[in-house]
Formats: sequence, structure tokens, C-alpha cells
Amino acid sequence: MSPHAFPPLRTTDPAAFGRVAVLLGGTSSEREVSLDSGRNVLQALHARGVDASAVDGIAALATGLAAGRFDRVFNILHGHNGGGEDGIVQGLMQAFGVPYTGSDVLGSALSMDKIRTKQVWLSLGLPTPRYVRLAAGDDVHAAAAVLGLPVVVKPANEGSSVGISRVLEPAQLDEAVALATRYDGQLLMEQMVIGDELTVAILGDVALPSIRIVPRGQWYDYHAKYQAEDTQYLCPGLEGADEIEIGRIALAAFQAAGCRGWGRVDVMRDRSSGQFHLLEVNTAPGMTSHSLVPKAARQAGIGFEELVWRVLEQTLACGAAR
Repeated sequence: MSPHAFPPLRTTDPAAFGRVAVLLGGTSSEREVSLDSGRNVLQALHARGVDASAVDGIAALATGLAAGRFDRVFNILHGHNGGGEDGIVQGLMQAFGVPYTGSDVLGSALSMDKIRTKQVWLSLGLPTPRYVRLAAGDDVHAAAAVLGLPVVVKPANEGSSVGISRVLEPAQLDEAVALATRYDGQLLMEQMVIGDELTVAILGDVALPSIRIVPRGQWYDYHAKYQAEDTQYLCPGLEGADEIEIGRIALAAFQAAGCRGWGRVDVMRDRSSGQFHLLEVNTAPGMTSHSLVPKAARQAGIGFEELVWRVLEQTLACGAAR
């Protein structure tokens, strides 16, 4: 059987979903990306006859749930602090007994914290770069000396490359920390892996074809992710045994973090050794024109509308419509 084989759709009847809230926007640092993702999801659902409406942010969702307006939620909020990837909105939806897409409270909260995710992976023998957790007042130069340059400095609870700096020499450390501390939570200093940047989308229990990301510039930063038109996405990113192995590791990492439904696992492959290193899990990945999950799904024979449908129909296993 193909490693990317999918079961038949559970339903082809849009009425089976009832009234769907597409949760987008919010107040996190990733608001604009979420709005873009949400518009695309909403358009795809409407194209297939689903009764779906946009809901901007958690407060608006709470009002709608209290009024009994929705039967299920397609969560496409990104980030935390008003985003939908930190477990807070998942707890709200569970309290109202409304099915929702993506990971539950535990998987969302754990994956939002890159440090604790790495601790879980390391406890299970899954590969991830060496790191140091930085608290306020810590000696960042001493931490860099422990890891050895080059390193990456980033907020432990942000996504979409927000607040990330790559540090190649000691003189860049203080500026990198200053940028990362603009965001809430602890900081993470991680050994930089020199090599190929890859990502593996997860849909249900299936790892989709990997994508190797080749930005025009030196790094795959926010601009390369969401604005540049010259970033190359090679899918599948690997071949043969390497492609099988990265899919296995990504799915194991996703499940180890308590995630479910769909998501994306970011991985680096060391250029000299070929070793894979897990970076993070995204539990509500982007669905923009530049996003990676739709690209991987398309390679596996699943168009955007079907992808959105398959993500939403996972909620049918979470309980009947209210």
C-alpha cells in the first residue's frame, strides 16, 4: 500500500457538518497570516456547500458558542496570546462540547512550548538539536559557549519565524536576545543545524510527502515564508529510504507531542552527516497561497478543497452536531 494512501471520505454531504465556525484572526503576532488562511478555508468550504461563517477571535467564538450558533469549529487561528495553538481555545470548545479541528488541549499547549516539546522528544530518543533554556538575566554568551556557534535564538512560544535570529558570531548575541525578548515567555537557544530545511505535513495518521525548502536568500525567514515569490519548494523533498525515514520520524514526533488530526513537523537534515533533527510541531498550520500543507497534499493527490474537507470531517468522530 502506498505510504500516502487515504481512506475514503466519511461523508460527501455538506449538511453532515451543520453550522461551522471558521475561527480566524485573533490577537496573536500571527493574526495576518491567520486571516489569510481563514479566508482560503472559508472559500473552500463554501465551494463544497458547507454552511460556514468566519469568526474573528476567541471572544467572538465564546459569544457564538454560548448562543448555540455553531455545531463545530474549523480552527485556523495561529500562535498564542489570542491565537488558537496554545490549548486555551481548545479548552473553551471542549467546555461547550463542540467538536473542533486539530489537536486537543494537551497537544496544543505542549507543542506551543518548544522547550517542553524537545524534552518529550529527547525522553523518547527522538532527534532534536542541543539547546539551552534562557531565563531573564542568564549569561547568553556563556550559553552560546556551551553549545558552540552558530546558534539560533528564538522565543519558546512563537511561530512563523517570529523573533528568530541566527547567530554566527558573538557580537550578534545581544541583538538576537533583544529581539526575542519582545515576545512573552522564555527564550530558547538552539544549536544551528547547517543543512536542508524540510517539513512534513501530517493528515490523520499519514505523513504526507516531505517538502525541502530552498529560499533565494540564506534563510527561510518570515519574508521567504509569506511574501517572497522566489522561494522554491521541492516535493517530495527526499527520495527512497530518506523519504521514508523522515516521514516515520515526523509522525512519531507528532504523536509523541500528543497531537492529532492534522499538523506539520519542521525538520532539519545535517548536510555533513545526513542526520535528521526535529525542530517543532505546528498544530494549526498556515493555509495561505505560500503554505506548505496544501503543497504536500497536492503531491499526494489531494486538492485544496478536499484537504479542507478531510480536516473538517475529522470532527465527525468527535461527537455529533449539537
